[in-house]
Amino acid sequence: MQIYATDAIRNIVLLSHGGAGKTTLAEAMLHTSGAISRMGRIEDGATTTDYESEEIERRTSVSLAMAPVEVGGVKLNIIDVPGYADFIGDAVSGLAAADCAAIVISAVDGVEVGTESFWKQAEAMGLPRLIVVNKMDRENADFYRTLTAIQERLGRLCVPVMLPQGAVQTFTGVTNLLNPADLGKDPRYAEFRDALTEVAAEADDALTEKYLEKGGLAQEDLERGVKLGLLKGTLVPVLVTAATKEIGIKELMDFLAKNAPTPNERPAVEAKDTGGKSVQLSSKAGPPAALVFKTTADPYVGKLSYLRVVSGSVKSDSQVWNAQKGQPERIGQVFVMRGKHQEAVTQLNAGDIGAIAKLQHTNTGETLCVRETSVQVPMAAFPNPIYSVAISPKTKADMDKMGAAVMRLVEEDPSLRFTRDQATSESVLASQGDAHIDVAVKKLKRKFGVDVLTATPRIAYRESIASKTQAEYRHRKQSGGHGQYGHVVLDIEPQPRGAGVKFEVKVVGGSVPREFIPAVEKGVMEAIHQGPLSGSPIVDVKATLVDGSSHSVDSSGMAFQIAAIQCLKKGIQQATPVILEPVMSFKITVPDSATGDVMGDLNSKRGRVLGMTPLNGYTTVEAQAPLAEMQRYAIILRSMTQGRGTYEMEFSRYEPVPAHLAQKIIAAAAAQHAVAV
Repeated sequence: MQIYATDAIRNIVLLSHGGAGKTTLAEAMLHTSGAISRMGRIEDGATTTDYESEEIERRTSVSLAMAPVEVGGVKLNIIDVPGYADFIGDAVSGLAAADCAAIVISAVDGVEVGTESFWKQAEAMGLPRLIVVNKMDRENADFYRTLTAIQERLGRLCVPVMLPQGAVQTFTGVTNLLNPADLGKDPRYAEFRDALTEVAAEADDALTEKYLEKGGLAQEDLERGVKLGLLKGTLVPVLVTAATKEIGIKELMDFLAKNAPTPNERPAVEAKDTGGKSVQLSSKAGPPAALVFKTTADPYVGKLSYLRVVSGSVKSDSQVWNAQKGQPERIGQVFVMRGKHQEAVTQLNAGDIGAIAKLQHTNTGETLCVRETSVQVPMAAFPNPIYSVAISPKTKADMDKMGAAVMRLVEEDPSLRFTRDQATSESVLASQGDAHIDVAVKKLKRKFGVDVLTATPRIAYRESIASKTQAEYRHRKQSGGHGQYGHVVLDIEPQPRGAGVKFEVKVVGGSVPREFIPAVEKGVMEAIHQGPLSGSPIVDVKATLVDGSSHSVDSSGMAFQIAAIQCLKKGIQQATPVILEPVMSFKITVPDSATGDVMGDLNSKRGRVLGMTPLNGYTTVEAQAPLAEMQRYAIILRSMTQGRGTYEMEFSRYEPVPAHLAQKIIAAAAAQHAVAV
């Protein structure tokens, strides 16, 4: 592939609800442009951008892929990202690399959950947006019904620049409202061209004055208004296609080549230098810098880093600097990716997108630059995980490889999190949903040869006490020679939640010699690791050494440590022990129509609603609920709200478990201990 100047580059991310036809649209653009000789079908698992085994099996995109095409000397870097909410991490990566968002909507299904979600994300990132109404060749496809829904749900700035030719069920071509020669092709041409002209005139004060003076715009001014309106976000062009039959595809590519913003037309990126000062980077100016927006583990090439050149250029056979890690990197060959296929190029200019193999230190979200002018380019934040499973190796061989393999998977997909829960001794993989976990587990086996089992994570319970007591324990043992003697008396009392475990000394008269007091404290701190009810750690307890006794010959540090351990255990049993469970804080955003269902569900989960804030047809519910009741909430919320609900959660505090549930926890812990023994 040739090297393209910045002005000849357009970076467009395809966004849609799952099933609207993004992947087929990208395939049609590749075929129409001549980049591929045969158009693949999703049903056959033969499309360019859905090449992973998991995508072929599911018949849906699960990861980002590139589909660059050339149109009249202009390079369109088409970025195909997943439409399903579980794989939002790759969509975030695609948005970070793009200069324009093409939101694909099915002419059969209309505006769906994912449509609105991606619309808001693109808007929040300041990306110019256009809409492609696809699947016009399908039964029950209706462009005008879909257009009405678009304008009602997404705004009146969404105006057609193309209309479908043919009857509702027979889509034969498109009428271009920007081409006066198409005037006679559709009886509604004049009506929709006038509507387009009115919105285009609002893109610029000079155009508005011309429109008001003359009652319209000249052809040149209309085209300028459409391009400027797209760039400023005051106009959202609506185009129409049938990707499977390649109808409207050439017109779509021509429109993108002419009107989609170039990297030069986008705002400068505010980066940070080594001193933390702001540095303005653009394709026109600034030190060389490239953002790594996606990392994959290729089974043949190894680690593959996708990058967007923000300023300067990236060349094959060169040295660069990782700004975040402070490490040099060696670039061997620079590639342009088309699905899984790699095409070598000598360099990438500012604004272009490509890939580099086998970088040693660089991960997603990091910047490659020149050491002398080191800068860090900001990366869009990945969403926090909302669904977790405990994973364990299936065999001994898997155990040896699991940790390293999962970490490589997390490098590839930063919307995954992998942690070791010290409280439960489980390896926990956190994700965006159950489908996300399923794909991750299959990738572990296919790419890294690691087979894992999944289970619901155990809750990290704690134990504490509800009353004050005094306990005494005398450790005495005689076995020939020196014996063992240690005697302690502890006052044990509850502490406020979150205060932890405290040890104090109030002995008088040397009843416990000073040299043995550290051993007593060590015994107390050892005893708190396992409570008497469920074996969970003990928290929020204060133990005060008030008395004891010693033997001049048989006393030792070990004897006093053992006495302290047994004394604390005895005291905890006397002081009304309780099991504590983690309580989480939630912010749940749902459509107003689903608020009642969500509130009822929270009440059934021992939740407490703290407040509600309605805004623009959605309500944000602030609530608290035990983690034990909310582990599968991501799945439940999607079901209740048809995928429109979202939530965030964070740890709040520990609270006592109700008595009837505590008995179940104790029984489960006893059963697990019996199995372990």
